[in-house]
Amino acid sequence: MGNWINLDTHHGKARAWEVLPEGTPRGGLVVIQEIFGVNPHMRSVAERFAAEGYAVLAPSFFDLLSDDADAPPVELPYDGDGVKAGLEKVDAVGVEKSLVLVRAAASRLAVHGKVGTVGYCWGGSIALLAALRLGLPSVSYYGARNVQFLDEVPKAPVMFHFGAQDKSIPPEAIAAHREKLPKMETFVYPADHGFNRDVGHAYDPDSAALALDRTLKFFKEHLG
Repeated sequence: MGNWINLDTHHGKARAWEVLPEGTPRGGLVVIQEIFGVNPHMRSVAERFAAEGYAVLAPSFFDLLSDDADAPPVELPYDGDGVKAGLEKVDAVGVEKSLVLVRAAASRLAVHGKVGTVGYCWGGSIALLAALRLGLPSVSYYGARNVQFLDEVPKAPVMFHFGAQDKSIPPEAIAAHREKLPKMETFVYPADHGFNRDVGHAYDPDSAALALDRTLKFFKEHLG
């Protein structure tokens, strides 16, 4: 079971869902949310990685937009209104503040050993940036904003997962990952955007299981 803890940044406080494994952690993981917030699905993702032996923090990035410390963490519905609100919020948070929060979470986790990140949707692009700019080994799931950053030189390894049926990430965008970052593994699955989200219509259990297996092998290699 997890619980909320507070992270301090120079942009303000943000909560993070913390889940610790049984026994000594093999490392730390920052789980980076989709546009819908640190909702029950994202908390279950954090718990899944903790069950694999990692100390996990899933920061609530939208906390950086609120002045009310007593307001509950934002959780948006999986519908058109939720998508619209989520896109507005991630644009308002922006890249710089997001990476500051990732760094704060990673610093908190460093006591447990090496730290990496895994992100989904918008979080997939922040995970890529965590590898490029913060030097954290990262796994990026269907990050639709990745292409604009692919000319940056990575400071750490990164793995990519995409769905072949994802209209938000066309084949040429996936090809750009392989062209510009040829040393990084890029996998494509017969699935849509959000195929790892087990509460949505796009969930593909076979693709999700294979991607998770590859992700765990990546972290075993780079974190321990």
